[in-house]
Amino acid sequence: MKKLLLALMMAAGAAHAEDVLHVYNWNNYIAPETVKRFEADCKCKVVQDYYGAMEEMLAKLSAGAKGYDVIVPTGFAIPPLVKQNLVLPLDKAKLGNAKNVNPAFLNSQFDKGNQYSLPYAFTTTLLGYNETKLKELGIDAGSWAVIFDPAILAKIKGKVTVLDDSRELFAAALMYNGFSANSTNPEEWKKAAETIKKAKPFWAAFNTQSYIKELTVGNIWVAHGYSNDMFQAQQDAKAAKRKFNLNYTLQKEGNTLSVDSMMVLKNAPRPDLAHRFINFMLDGKNSSELTNMIGSGNPNNAAAAFVKPEIKAISAVFPNADAQKKLQQLNALEGKQLRELNKLWTQVKTAR
Repeated sequence: MKKLLLALMMAAGAAHAEDVLHVYNWNNYIAPETVKRFEADCKCKVVQDYYGAMEEMLAKLSAGAKGYDVIVPTGFAIPPLVKQNLVLPLDKAKLGNAKNVNPAFLNSQFDKGNQYSLPYAFTTTLLGYNETKLKELGIDAGSWAVIFDPAILAKIKGKVTVLDDSRELFAAALMYNGFSANSTNPEEWKKAAETIKKAKPFWAAFNTQSYIKELTVGNIWVAHGYSNDMFQAQQDAKAAKRKFNLNYTLQKEGNTLSVDSMMVLKNAPRPDLAHRFINFMLDGKNSSELTNMIGSGNPNNAAAAFVKPEIKAISAVFPNADAQKKLQQLNALEGKQLRELNKLWTQVKTAR
C-alpha cells in the first residue's frame, strides 16, 4: 500500500512539474499581475529567464540551450532563428486573438505572413529632454538637429548624451541627413560619420546605461534613447517632484522602431502551453498591462481601450498613421557591411 501511495505521489508530482511554461525574455517585460492571471487561468507555473541583448539570446540558443517554450526576440533576430531551424511555425488555429494585432505591424520583412511570430510590444528610439530648459533656450526637440547641429548644440554643450550603440546612432545621423536608417551606401555612411564627429565635442557622453537617472536628476537636458526608458525617467522626475518637466518626442525626420514578437521554440517542452500563453498575451486587457507598467508601444488594437488615457495620448507610445510611416525597423548587418560599420564606429569613438 505504501509503495502504491508513493508511486501515486510521484506520478502526481511529475504531472505537476510538467505544467510549467518557460519564457526567455527581456527583463521587466511582462507585468507581474499578467503572469499571475495566466498561471491561474492555465493552472500552471511561469518560469522566466532573461537576456540583456539579442546577441546574447541568439548565441545561447544557437549553442543548443534547451528548456524554453516562448521567446520574445526583436525583429532582426527572427530570420536567423528561422534559418537555424530553432522555432516552430505557429498554429494559427490556436491563436484566435491574433486578430487583435494592428495590421501595420504584421507581415514585416522579418517574417512574411507571420508564420513564426506575432508582435508583442515595441519601442521607438527618440529624444528625451528637459522641457523646461529647452523652452527657455527656444530649442525644438522635434528634430535630430538637437543632437547633430553644432549651432544648436553650442547652447546645450555638455548636457547631451547619445546611445553607445553604432546602429542606433548611425541610423539617427542617416535620417538627419535625409537617408534611410538602413542605408548601406558607403557615401551616406561616410556623411553620417562626419555628422557624428562634428557633434561629438558638444556631447557629455555615449551613454546606454544611466541616461534615465541623468535626465531625472537634471544632469543632462537631452538624451538619445528608448521610448519606454524616457517614460520611466518622466515618471521618476514627477515622483521626485523635480522643479522641471521631462518629455520625449519622435523626430520629424523619422525614428527607428524595435518590435518584439513572441515565438515558440522547436524544442519547447510545452508547445501547447506556449500557444495558450501567446493567445493570452494577445488579449487586449492582458496586452495593455505592459504598456501601463513601462510605457511600451503597443501593436495590439484591442489594448487601447484598457490603456491609461494619459499614456494613450503620448504619440511616442501610440504613434498616429503619419508617424508610423516614418518608423523604420533596423535590418541585421552581416559580413562586409558589419565590418565597415565597426570600422567607422571605431573612428567615431576615437575622434577628438
